Parts: sequence; structure tokens; C-alpha cells
Amino acid sequence: MTIAIMQPGYLPWLGFFELMWQSDIFIVYDNVQYDKNGWRNRNRIKTANGPQWLTVPVKTSISLKVNEVLIDNSRNWQRKHLVALKTNYGRTEYFNQYWPIFEKVLTQKWEKLIDLDMVFIYEINKILGLEKEIKFSSHIEIQGERVGRLIDICKHLGADTFYEAAGGKNYLEEEIERFNQTGIKLKFQQYCHPVYRQSFGNFIPQLSIIDLLFNEGDKSLNILINKN
Repeated sequence: MTIAIMQPGYLPWLGFFELMWQSDIFIVYDNVQYDKNGWRNRNRIKTANGPQWLTVPVKTSISLKVNEVLIDNSRNWQRKHLVALKTNYGRTEYFNQYWPIFEKVLTQKWEKLIDLDMVFIYEINKILGLEKEIKFSSHIEIQGERVGRLIDICKHLGADTFYEAAGGKNYLEEEIERFNQTGIKLKFQQYCHPVYRQSFGNFIPQLSIIDLLFNEGDKSLNILINKN
């Protein structure tokens, strides 16, 4: 059994969902320290002027965990995101098919960032047809240091393979033998980013998955996993 462990993100990029597609169980790593300049509360879309950030303003402190971060609703961020999506994707082939889903989420009031992130992840999974079991690390009794926690999650769930995002290679590559000693194969993601139809000129990779969805619709999963 293969598991992947990843912090949630706001409208994540394609590689996030490839990680999920490759796993039998996907663990949302929600009880670790929030990284202020990461992808938990922001992502990029494509505009006529190049990439544009969509950022959810948050109330943070250095001690907060991912599942504790509150959204700063004193700022009118939801309207800005709705306008940005409609302006830049309104003429794409699949905009009318998916727009009601994103509009519904972005017109509700959200207090916790993780709740907003996860409802989008669940909705995108439905669109893609990804039927994966999702668990939260905060619901699993684990302790210890960084690498030990990952190993304990794998052992707790009976996994024999841990599929890790490419960024984890920076600190986990030297721990391969440690995983092997516990009977767990450590496999690093080597995602080959596909090229697909986009508006506004030259192709730009590593955008939010909504760029793929609005442009390619029901072909998105096959493109995402490089079947085409």
C-alpha cells in the first residue's frame, strides 16, 4: 500500500493531485507548523499579463499549526478572487461547466484556512474522478521528530511505500536506509509537467489546477497523469 503525506494548499497545482492519484491513502499533514510564505493560502493563475497570485489573507503567528490558521475576513479577498477567475477564464471552453462550483465556495464565509483549502480539494477530486481515501495526521496518534513522524504514520497505516513530493528530497534522501530498515520503500515524485491548452500566449507551467480544468475539462485527469 502506498501513502502520500502533504500539507493542504489553496487551489493546488497539478503535482499535488498527481501525488494523490499515485497513493492509496492520502494524508493531509495538518498538525505541523504553518509556513507563512508557502502554498497553504495562495496559488497562481494565468492572465494576459502573465501569472497572477490569488492570496487568502490570514492571521498568523509563528506558533500556529496548519489546522489553526484563521482567515483575515476584514479584507475583501473573495470578491477579488471571483473577479480574477471570471476575467481570466470566462472565455475558456469549460468555464461555464465548473464556474458554479468555485463561485459557490467563494461566496461562503470561511473562518479556518484549512476548511477552505479542503473543500476545494474535495471538489476538485470529484471533478477529476479521484476517489481516494483521505485522512488527517491530527487524527493519528504519532510523536517524535520530523522523519520519525512520517515513518510512524506509514507504520500506523500498514504502508509499504511512502510516495514523497520532490521537495522532500532535500531532507529525506539521506534517510532512505532508515525507511528501508522499517520495511518502507521511499519513492520520490518525479513529475513531468504536461503541456496543455492555455489562453494568453506561451504556456506557463506550475499554475493552480483550475487553469487545467477550465481549459481542458473532462480530459484533465488524463493530462494530469501524462496519459495523453
